[in-house]
Amino acid sequence: MEMREKILMFIEKNSRVDVKELSIILGVDEAAVLNEMAAMEEEHVICGYHTLIDWAKTGIEKVNALIEVRVTPQRGRGFDSVAERIYNYAEVNAVYLISGGYDLLVSIEGKTLHEVAQFVSDKLSTLDSVLSTKTNFILKKYKDHGTVIAEKKRDERMLVTP
Repeated sequence: MEMREKILMFIEKNSRVDVKELSIILGVDEAAVLNEMAAMEEEHVICGYHTLIDWAKTGIEKVNALIEVRVTPQRGRGFDSVAERIYNYAEVNAVYLISGGYDLLVSIEGKTLHEVAQFVSDKLSTLDSVLSTKTNFILKKYKDHGTVIAEKKRDERMLVTP
């Protein structure tokens, strides 16, 4: 496995890994790691660094939804132009081209169920290429970006012996 792949595997799990620590793990000097990371940022292999937050523990209300969208692909551009129109909305976190009964999967965030529903009805459903939508509200996250969020419940029953 080459250095680039090793760096990507480490920072995908922990983007805050110390460069000095990473250079020791990889057996190369810090400058080599920094140069490789800078090159990957320039090439847009590394597209950003994110923090995973369990919003349920903050007391801040957020509603997340996954919206399945069926669209009419545009001649010469396929799904790209409608996907671009959708991902430019501030409410949209992610847009994926998917296989199956729908064409796009759109991840959005709002303050209330009503706000999310309003976005779908006023902005998303009214786009020319959109044929239909199906909104799925996220009720609870168990694992996100490879990290288990849900806490395991401890068995607090007393042991009974004969």
